[in-house]
Amino acid sequence: MSITPLMPVYPRCGVRPVRGEHCHLIDENGTRYLDFASGIAVNLLGHSHEGLIRAIQDQAATLMHVSNLYGSPQGEALAQSLVDVTFGDTVFFTNSGAEAVECAIKTARAYHQNAEGGDASRFEIITFHNAFHGRTMATISASNQAKMHHGFAPLLDGFKYAPFDDLEAAKALIGPHTAGILVEPIQGEGGIRPASDEFMKGLRALADEHDLMLVLDEVQCGVARTGTFYAYEQYGIEPDILATAKGIGGGFPLGACIATEKAARGMTFGTHGSTYGGNPLAMAAGMAVMKAVANPEFLAAVREKGERLRTRLEQFIGNYPDLFELVRGKGLMLGLKMKFESRPFYVHLRDNHQLLTVAAGDNTIRILPPLVIGDAEIEEFFDKLSAGAASFAIPEAA
Repeated sequence: MSITPLMPVYPRCGVRPVRGEHCHLIDENGTRYLDFASGIAVNLLGHSHEGLIRAIQDQAATLMHVSNLYGSPQGEALAQSLVDVTFGDTVFFTNSGAEAVECAIKTARAYHQNAEGGDASRFEIITFHNAFHGRTMATISASNQAKMHHGFAPLLDGFKYAPFDDLEAAKALIGPHTAGILVEPIQGEGGIRPASDEFMKGLRALADEHDLMLVLDEVQCGVARTGTFYAYEQYGIEPDILATAKGIGGGFPLGACIATEKAARGMTFGTHGSTYGGNPLAMAAGMAVMKAVANPEFLAAVREKGERLRTRLEQFIGNYPDLFELVRGKGLMLGLKMKFESRPFYVHLRDNHQLLTVAAGDNTIRILPPLVIGDAEIEEFFDKLSAGAASFAIPEAA
């Protein structure tokens, strides 16, 4: 047998973490890595947050799973917490970001098709170039990236793609079959590319004009990552539907689809479900995260640290004009755009300087530290980044 026990769909590197301490990961040999990847924006409280650990332990000792055929005091509490701090009126809990986006797509279509006097012909969703919405059949179909489509044809029908941040292109795709617009306010996998204010406000206006559902994918940029609880708050708009995951469980698998009462009008008994979605253990993790981050003091600290990190990065890249082009992003979701393919530099930082970041599209290094970083971690980050930049050999092809 030549295939590995773990299906070989990931190009796994030689880093093999077995333990976490605050903002560091420790491998089998005891090597410590500064984690400015956070499991791709998941471990927002780091790796040993006492409140999160205690909540999971206490709930595991009480009740881990129960069918959604029964009432859920735990789910009701977390849903109410999310409703209290967002635009939404109702929540469906999932186990992942892809599931949350799937629910959001179904909710947008059901708004038109499953309501009294609805229109079954309205099923198309407008999405944007270089978007990443997940790895299910619906969510890869929602992306225009050929590399994600390869080997999985035929794709699901009903998605039209426009260039990101191009309002006129999106407007041109609206037709009699359009049900909604799905967009990341800040593209993560696409290279930490924030949408412009004009674009987001324009999409909201188009949705209102044509009775479309404006669906935001905040799986990566949500849950305090940008310095507000959700990024849409910084654009002065509200969506109809929002998909969230990653940081909302702090490391425990959890996602959610949040919607207004109007947007959820088609999501009636039997239209959707999940065996594990909203299980008590996940709800306990989510409540612990909410208690830690959904308050003005924590969000202000994220904004302050994000601005400090960004300012120093902008000063830093001036010392290496052959390596770096610009810094972009919001809060502690920052991207370092390079002048060539970013992956070799990301590998160099990881393997030679024990600094974990994340490669992304558009020649970008993603900087996604735990939101609980302090001065010591920021200084260690710049020490490692500086050493990495000084010792990096620019590829000849660049």
